[in-house]
Amino acid sequence: MTPGAVLLLLACVVPTSEPTERPNFVLFIADDQAWNDSGAYGNSKIRTPTTDRLAREGMRFTNAFLTCSSCSPSRMSILTGRYPHATGAEELHKMLPKDQLCFSDVLREGGYDVAMIGKVHPKGAYDDHFDSVEKDVWHWKPTFDRLTKDKPFFLWIAFNDPHRPYQEGTISNPHQPSEVVVPPFLPDTEATRGDLALYYDEVARLDRLMGEMLAELDRKGLAENTLVLYISDNGRPFPRCKTTLFDSGIKTPFIVRWPKVVEPGTTCDALASTVDIAPTFVQLAGLSEPPSFQGVSFAPLLREPNAKIRDYVFADHDWHDFEDHQRAVRSQRYKYIRNEYTDVPLTPPADAVRSPTYQSMLELRAKGKLPAEQSQCFLQPRPRDELYDLNKDPYELRNVANDPEYASTLKGLRGRLDQYLEETGGDTSVQDRHPDVFDRVTGERTAPHFNTGKYESLGK
Repeated sequence: MTPGAVLLLLACVVPTSEPTERPNFVLFIADDQAWNDSGAYGNSKIRTPTTDRLAREGMRFTNAFLTCSSCSPSRMSILTGRYPHATGAEELHKMLPKDQLCFSDVLREGGYDVAMIGKVHPKGAYDDHFDSVEKDVWHWKPTFDRLTKDKPFFLWIAFNDPHRPYQEGTISNPHQPSEVVVPPFLPDTEATRGDLALYYDEVARLDRLMGEMLAELDRKGLAENTLVLYISDNGRPFPRCKTTLFDSGIKTPFIVRWPKVVEPGTTCDALASTVDIAPTFVQLAGLSEPPSFQGVSFAPLLREPNAKIRDYVFADHDWHDFEDHQRAVRSQRYKYIRNEYTDVPLTPPADAVRSPTYQSMLELRAKGKLPAEQSQCFLQPRPRDELYDLNKDPYELRNVANDPEYASTLKGLRGRLDQYLEETGGDTSVQDRHPDVFDRVTGERTAPHFNTGKYESLGK
């Protein structure tokens, strides 16, 4: 799509109806929070009163998924309403091409005040697509001060928490290592527990800040007609989570509060994807949906949570600190993952490699004490095909791709993944392998980023 084509699409943006009062939109994006690390999603050990209140006052989705478990590609997918491999920004730090249309552009052309607050990643990607960009999430108040009932608004609010690195003293009442919930794919060691406790602290700090923002919407009398959506950009920054296509990497918290429409305390078990946010917001704003969007609107679910909008969700993973190329399709019951680079292990991102958790895994592995279910990060070579029966194996610890009982399921999901790639513009990047720029054991930088002019300038 050329810049001229983008302008032509925007010229065609017209209201599809004449609503008396169009809704406002607030999109909260956590930075590296797991889908189930809040009280609302069953973790009673982590203190998230704001998130829990959002769920009580709105709709909690239990099967919502990201299109990618990598920071900037995930965000660019949400912003464009397109899958990562179709945005031109499918790798970490890769800039969004100028010809990509964002749903913020459509809302702005349709009369919305569109503002971005918080983490900008990749750098410079938002300047042309928002009326204002405030890079310090703690300096949110001036943007809120200009909001009124006279003009509908969209706020993209991107927190920095709970991204690494961690430090003690983040909150006044820190979580204790003895209280954390250690998932079965991580070793239950002192190092892991301490690491998770600090991560919990940052989740709690995020939750508190979000509460302050919601209180300001209440104070200004804007909450009633404001759709609030809370998500994460990828899984927690721990081994076998962030940058993987397991549910621990791509499943996201997804809570919608909209007092005018959504019944409080409801739960939706239907499949939904973050690529669906763009068409949903544009539709609810009463505007025409551009043909560039690849998601489907989840608006029907807000009134009827037992409805269904899709049979499958899809996800990509490309270069993020280390080379990799994966694609996945998930139904309600099954997950199929295709690994194109079987010669490299599933190493977590560099900051997670440097973490106490991963270093304790290396120590246990050297002693022959790391069990198979905690060793997937080290498997080399990897199988090209992975298939998981999520009803029997919710943590995706047993690959049944070679089990004859699942042969027909495997064949069907392979075909559906191929169809997805064909329908969304192909998968041309598979042959474009980029080298690691960090050490897979220490997490230390080993080379400068392979800057081709398409990536943001990195300061480290």
